Amino acid sequence: MGLLVLGLLIGLVTGQVSWALFVITAVYLVWHLHNLYKLDQWLQGKRAGIPDTIEGAWANVYYHLNRLQQRNRRRKKKLASMVNRFRESTNALPDAAVVLDVHGNIENWNMSAASLLNLRKQDAHQPITNLIRHPDFIQYLNRNDFSSSLQMPSSFQEGVYLSIRIVPYGNKQRLLMVRDITRLHKLEQMRQDFIANVSHELRTPLTVILGYLESMLEEEEGWVKENEGSIKAMLQQSMRMQNIVTDLLLLSRLETEGSTYKKQNVDVPAMLKMIKEDGEVLSNGRHTLQIDTDPELWLRASGEELISVFSNLIYNAVKYTPEGGHIYIRWFADEQGAHFEVEDTGVGIAPQHIPRLTERFYRVDVGRSRATGGTGLGLAIVKHVLGRHSAVLEIDSEIDKGSTFRCVFPTNLILEREVA
Repeated sequence: MGLLVLGLLIGLVTGQVSWALFVITAVYLVWHLHNLYKLDQWLQGKRAGIPDTIEGAWANVYYHLNRLQQRNRRRKKKLASMVNRFRESTNALPDAAVVLDVHGNIENWNMSAASLLNLRKQDAHQPITNLIRHPDFIQYLNRNDFSSSLQMPSSFQEGVYLSIRIVPYGNKQRLLMVRDITRLHKLEQMRQDFIANVSHELRTPLTVILGYLESMLEEEEGWVKENEGSIKAMLQQSMRMQNIVTDLLLLSRLETEGSTYKKQNVDVPAMLKMIKEDGEVLSNGRHTLQIDTDPELWLRASGEELISVFSNLIYNAVKYTPEGGHIYIRWFADEQGAHFEVEDTGVGIAPQHIPRLTERFYRVDVGRSRATGGTGLGLAIVKHVLGRHSAVLEIDSEIDKGSTFRCVFPTNLILEREVA
């Protein structure tokens, strides 16, 4: 404003008002351009501190920008300190931790990840699938169901076994946690080998014992008649032990083979009809067994393993349903997949027992299980077989009203009935 008044006075004195105002305006614009140039130099870091020659409105601009810059510097130091503390804490973790963005690209990792997954600086912002190329991991990453962990061999170190878990957080980011479980895997392998070897070695002596006991019962000797009850008890317990050995060997084979099985076109309706008839023999008229199946619904699966699943569930329903009860067997399909259901009017199962039913040798009622001749391994076998077929077991039960055991097979296993 002062320059404008000065230019106006000079113009009145000289009689050249327009030229005087033009010159003053030009000088004013040059001064602003000069200050803009200094501001640009300062913002680019080519000038240190606020220029001493700055006055007027530009002094206020520099003052506020300087305060803003100081606040930003303090904030950056604080954030840098937080990041350093986070890195120190993650580096202290014994497990590998890798931060993935929404596209599955690597953003950051700790020291354990660098050694366990062989991560290097050049791997930043690369897809995690470029490093971990195991088919099981790619399937685990793509299915977006991270409720359980994945166990797989390491792609970088021979003989190392890893447990991988993905934890979603933030704005669709994911934290990849990897743990070295080689020792646990070896212990589990030793346990499986021990059970398999012991079970195998027990088969021969048990067969011999059963043979002698059966032969003794056929004898007409007086001492046999006197001890017939004891011999029959020994025979019954020996047969129960033989069933346990058979189930243990089956479980060991299922665990050893992993997810591989011989695929066949399985006529499930015919199979269920056969098992239902065997269930009626086991029931000996004490129950009513009804069956409702879709005759066109077949599966592409392991027939031998499906027999084990279906027979275990149907026979269990017969064993644990009181006399006069009803057992309903259903086989149908919907948009979720193929469903096998066994519903009974038995004694039911308390809610606290249901999550543990598929554990080996877990029993809701020990006395009742032994009385029915159960091995405690049937549902464990069912769980393993279903897992190999990417199927799931669902259990609904209510005390004194009965239970429903449901197997849900994925749609990719469904086949239409074969035409002869």
